[in-house]
Amino acid sequence: MVHRSEAAVLGSFALVCVFVLSLPLVTTRIYASDEVESFAWVRSWVFDRDVNFENEYQHFYDSKQVQTASFHETFLERENEAGRRLNFMPIGTAILWLPFYGAGHLAAIATGAPADGFSAPYVAAVAYGSAIYGFLAVVLSLGIARRLVGHGLAASLAIWIGTPLLFYMYVAPPMSHACSAFAVSLFLWTWLHVRERWTFRGVVVLGLTGALMAMVREQDVFFLAVPAIDFIRFAFRRRLVLRDALVAAVGAASCLIAYSPQLMAYNALNGHPGPTTYVTRKMTWTAPHSLQVLFSPEHGLFAWTPLALLGIAGLVLLALGRVPMAARESRWLAVLLLVSFALQVYVNGSVESWTVAGSFGQRRFVAITPLLVAGLASLAVAWSRLVRQRWLHAVAVLVVAAGIWWNVGLMIQFGLNRMDRQRLTLRDNMWTTFVVLPADAPGIVWRYLTNRESFYGLPHQ
Repeated sequence: MVHRSEAAVLGSFALVCVFVLSLPLVTTRIYASDEVESFAWVRSWVFDRDVNFENEYQHFYDSKQVQTASFHETFLERENEAGRRLNFMPIGTAILWLPFYGAGHLAAIATGAPADGFSAPYVAAVAYGSAIYGFLAVVLSLGIARRLVGHGLAASLAIWIGTPLLFYMYVAPPMSHACSAFAVSLFLWTWLHVRERWTFRGVVVLGLTGALMAMVREQDVFFLAVPAIDFIRFAFRRRLVLRDALVAAVGAASCLIAYSPQLMAYNALNGHPGPTTYVTRKMTWTAPHSLQVLFSPEHGLFAWTPLALLGIAGLVLLALGRVPMAARESRWLAVLLLVSFALQVYVNGSVESWTVAGSFGQRRFVAITPLLVAGLASLAVAWSRLVRQRWLHAVAVLVVAAGIWWNVGLMIQFGLNRMDRQRLTLRDNMWTTFVVLPADAPGIVWRYLTNRESFYGLPHQ
């Protein structure tokens, strides 16, 4: 009989094998403005040693990789407060890409490709880098789920394939979202280990991972509330001894110091240590779109990603004590994860462009990957304990499978331009996903593997 720890190791090894075999699915190109902005940071650091991105923007425009009137107007005509070309992206994704970009430089030299920072080896390197970070997010999320409820392999696989993380790992990896999922997962995983003793060394590491997380995507800074609330509870239970105040100060200081490169980058680019006013003026901090960002049938998270609803439901059950727990404080931890989800709803509901129309899915929620894995694992444990009828277990598997296929089907429709990319039209999308695509899918997958360029720039069908 296989011991549970051995089964966990075998399951993790199988997950790695699946990822390695899936690497040919990674698309190695840059075609969107967000991708260009992150790439411009790393290319300018390595080759130009400045924050003047005009040459990077001009390259992508002249090479027709991103040749739209809106791109030219935004990045080659407008200027920020300091009179420089705009860049809305923070530097965290570029930092995570640096080792891969270096490998791309060596590959360019070895293969005779132009060693100019732009050629195919560099683009491929950052694309594969993002895919690897996305996979590490899945692995870390699995670890978080196991810590809370003792299980998570099936849930991690389902969330990996059944949410937009899949799209941003394989179809559009130079976007920042796979890196964001990694940074948040690493931060939460670190917190779960640090909170056991709250040592000085632990909070320094937690501060470093928190700073990295905030530098990858600024909205992810709200996850810092999770260990902050947890530590305040811990300290008050100990009646606020002096050591607790010092631990909090060290943790906060380490986070601020580690975040200082972002402040310096902002200052060099925008003339002040903060984002450009083009970004800050897009926010309405009363969060008028909080309900829409979840429930809108055209743009909402739960319409694009039904598995997210199951994941959040699982966290609610865990917080209510309806799930057998692997850790003594799993209920409290689930409450904190739900608080972090609520904060993400708040910040995403505060952005004027809350619909993210034209993008695949509610991409700003890709960072909650570890929450969804832990929640779906919790739901699975609760279901297995409460439901005895085998046919109901089969129904549950079919529901999850339908959620996975819904995500894959939308990806295919999005890639083939068979859907309205500005919004979901649920009736049409469901018909195409569950009736039309099953017969077409094998040929589409083969085409994706053998002639991927044929998907680029397709007219609406």
